[in-house]
Amino acid sequence: MRQFVLILCVSMIVSSCKKEASSLVRPSEATKQLNVSYGSDPAKKVDIYLPGDRNDSTVLAVMIHGGSWANGDKTELNSYIPALQQRLPHFAFANVNYRLVKGTSNRFPAQENDIREVVSFLQSKALEFGISKEIVLLGISAGGHLALLQGYKHTGDRQPKAIVSLFGPTDIADLYTNPINPVTPLGLIGITGYSLEQNPTVYTESSPINYVTGTSAPTLILQGAQDSIVPVSQQVRLKAKLDENNVPVELVIYPNAGHGFYGTNLSNALDQIRDFLLVHGQ
Repeated sequence: MRQFVLILCVSMIVSSCKKEASSLVRPSEATKQLNVSYGSDPAKKVDIYLPGDRNDSTVLAVMIHGGSWANGDKTELNSYIPALQQRLPHFAFANVNYRLVKGTSNRFPAQENDIREVVSFLQSKALEFGISKEIVLLGISAGGHLALLQGYKHTGDRQPKAIVSLFGPTDIADLYTNPINPVTPLGLIGITGYSLEQNPTVYTESSPINYVTGTSAPTLILQGAQDSIVPVSQQVRLKAKLDENNVPVELVIYPNAGHGFYGTNLSNALDQIRDFLLVHGQ
């Protein structure tokens, strides 16, 4: 009887171990986790895509959507994920939502703070995900601005290996003073709660170009020459600042593209991202 009980106990332990092991994600499996919370606000969600055969040298690309800081959603970048996974199969990807400005709620720098929070959250999960703590930042429009601001400004955080900005504003004060679209200053007042004259500090502290140093991350800038929102001059000035500080930088201007890439321009932009990250992002 004692022998039977012993065998039964051993069988139960083995069965329990097998069940627990089967529930774990093996590093050889590609997996995704959708709408993971990185904070208490319902808007703070992130989708995580982990490649198969990942290890502690796998870099995480953090993707940030646009929408003038007041609109947009991470689902807008869903179609980018498979295209980038095909080009960069050894990278992990995180597609981020953040709080949006709604009237007087969530005014800037709420969005900046959310990106800093999600980067910290993702890096704290590196061991659990089976990847490196190293990241690259990739953003579109307002998301490009947030990627640049996070990468250049928050140097006390882990430095990104590279930054990619698709037509993201680089100098908010200049965007206010020299807009292409005459309604841009009104939009910036709504986002920040102040005009440039009322609070120049918030415009200065929200401008990535003001935080470039000799240790800034290598940067790829993609811009349409026909952009009706973000002037090409913003990217030219950022590149000049990076060049002055001997930071690796590439600026690609698409002659027939506006504030958004489609067709061959988009395909080329994705190839540019691949080539840049294979050099600077690994």
